Amino acid sequence: MATLKTPITTSDHVRGQESAPITFVEYGDYECPHCALAHPTVDRVQLHFGRRMRFVFRHFPLTEIHPHAGIAAESAEFAGAMGLFWDMHDALFANQSSLSLPTIFVIAEQLGLSEIALRNALETGQYRNKVRSDFMGGIRSGVNGTPTFFINGVRHDGGYDYASLVAGIQMRLAADTSA
Repeated sequence: MATLKTPITTSDHVRGQESAPITFVEYGDYECPHCALAHPTVDRVQLHFGRRMRFVFRHFPLTEIHPHAGIAAESAEFAGAMGLFWDMHDALFANQSSLSLPTIFVIAEQLGLSEIALRNALETGQYRNKVRSDFMGGIRSGVNGTPTFFINGVRHDGGYDYASLVAGIQMRLAADTSA
């Protein structure tokens, strides 16, 4: 059973309270069609569990097959530095079918972010180390594709449809309370 090797820190992007009994971590890629399919399901799972869940998104760009995934992840980090990570995150998935550098710049503009500053951050690799750190933490935790989910530190090896994720979370909660 694969477990999450990299603890959640203040450098992670988190929705929800640290005290929530469920910690749900996703390793994802903004250009992965499976991640795009899972995105609304993850939102629905978060609504289902409400305050009982905290959700963490970590980057796992598969750049060999998704050429825009790395710059998309770095752009999300750029937006995060301005307090807009989740806005950029959602917009990248919403625009996945046309994901490109010009699309990313349009999204940034719509969010009120400076294209010049974003372009500079991408050219200098300002956020590349953060994305690489997420990726390497995923490798250490047994991530080998996207999306990969961890529920309270244990990899979810089931499907990523709503019923499978809810059932996986409920089983992990039951196992954690009986331990």
